[in-house]
Amino acid sequence: MAPCYRHLENRAALKIEGEDRKNLLQGLISNDALTLGRDRAAWAALLTPQGKFLHEFCLVEQGETLFLEGEAERLPDLTRRLTLYKLRSKVTLTPAPELAVVALFGADANEKATLPKIAGAAKPVFDGIAFADPRLPDLGLRALLPRNSFAATLESAGFEPEQPGAYERLRIGLGIPDGSRDLEIEKTTLMEAGFDELGGIDWKKGCFIGQELTARMRYRGLVKRRLVPVVFKGPPPQPGGEITQGDKVVGELRSQDNLGAIALLRLEALDETPHPSTPLQSGSTTIIPSVPSWMRLPKV
Repeated sequence: MAPCYRHLENRAALKIEGEDRKNLLQGLISNDALTLGRDRAAWAALLTPQGKFLHEFCLVEQGETLFLEGEAERLPDLTRRLTLYKLRSKVTLTPAPELAVVALFGADANEKATLPKIAGAAKPVFDGIAFADPRLPDLGLRALLPRNSFAATLESAGFEPEQPGAYERLRIGLGIPDGSRDLEIEKTTLMEAGFDELGGIDWKKGCFIGQELTARMRYRGLVKRRLVPVVFKGPPPQPGGEITQGDKVVGELRSQDNLGAIALLRLEALDETPHPSTPLQSGSTTIIPSVPSWMRLPKV
């Protein structure tokens, strides 16, 4: 596959500026904000005090500004929540509609952007800033680029517009969640969603909102279900449909395309993967888990 780009229109950027910008985030989010820099991006989450998902986002720094890219429709809610904690901190939060969030992927994408295939590696490039996806380098890169010129800039650098659905197929096949399409607001925990394996939690940084429950789930083995990629054997089932095993509901579909989906499945349903004695079904379609190599499933 030639290097491709896709404008992620469901994502948007927020500028976080001021001398207290990192200290503000450090006590709130799941990753270490103090280590962010122009050469290192990170993936993180903001949780409820009970350790349930509210927002996921990538962070990268350029100059004296932290750039946060998250779900476009929910960015006002995230901004509101961060503002509540700002108090007297010297921090400003400003939407950046002039920037587009763009995925770069395919053969030689890292070389074209002169970035190593190392999770979170970042640098200014293409009149903006690009970084290897902090979750999994196989997913390619993210870039924050001028909205009115990114397509011409990338095409002149050798990138092509993606074939429809190519990036989504890559993401789903790798089992990488995408915001509230896959993570249920105020219900999903980070350990269910792969944040530990995908580098979205720093266990050494100290406290953050929801840290106590997150740590308890990790160290006491309390995880009962996981988000995993699945493939369809048969026609695509109803989006968001239940997954059954015999007469028991064992999960549900989240984001999907015609070939497969990310599904939330109970661990006992994965115990015999990839050849369960009782097949998993959604409607009339057989559901086959395809656990990626990065994922560590706890024992039931």
